[in-house]
Amino acid sequence: MSVRLVAVSFDVHDPTGVAAFWSGVLRRSAVGDGGGALLPGDATTVGLRFVSAATASAGPDRLHLHLTSSTLEDRQHTVDAAVALGAVHIDVGQRPEEGHIVLADPGGNAFCVIEPGNSFLAGCGFLGEVACDGTREVGLFWRDALGWPLVWDQGGETAVQSPQGGTKVSWGGPPVAPKTGRNRQRLDLAATDVDLEAARLVTLGATELSRRDGSIELADPDGNEFSLRSG
Repeated sequence: MSVRLVAVSFDVHDPTGVAAFWSGVLRRSAVGDGGGALLPGDATTVGLRFVSAATASAGPDRLHLHLTSSTLEDRQHTVDAAVALGAVHIDVGQRPEEGHIVLADPGGNAFCVIEPGNSFLAGCGFLGEVACDGTREVGLFWRDALGWPLVWDQGGETAVQSPQGGTKVSWGGPPVAPKTGRNRQRLDLAATDVDLEAARLVTLGATELSRRDGSIELADPDGNEFSLRSG
């Protein structure tokens, strides 16, 4: 198995601008990426890719990012820095006692700055989590697709993490909002043998959707689109 998670991909109106925002927040350099922009990841931190999209997809977003903090002061520093770079506070129904602060980046993508002492994200790094809506079935699919161990499996909620540690990818379990259109946030994978890996992913429960310019688009068992390209 040679498939790897390269990035979380976001459809935005201004890829360069949104990438510049995240470059400032994460203190990572962005590079050009086929008309978009990429903040490359590494063995323990997922990359972020920003792709030009003329129109937004319908329906709620099905994933968002969680940033960690070590102290209340550190959390506030992250919030202040993000707002200075162009983030805005948003209300998604969070309660004050929950401890996390919800913001949206200049592309309208929600993200949370998590309170210190969160044991689930201990040791995950600053970009601690890609938090997704999804069933337990889809969490098990991604465990097998990536070859990452399941590090959480309770009450329908699941999470996987690279064997080397770092950013977790989690699914919140039911109820999952109905899918009403193409997701504007997706996972991007790479493989040395794209055709072989695509066939393996289909046997795990994925559905092949299309092929274009050497890239294959598939959907996971919950219907979420993801890409597979050579690399």
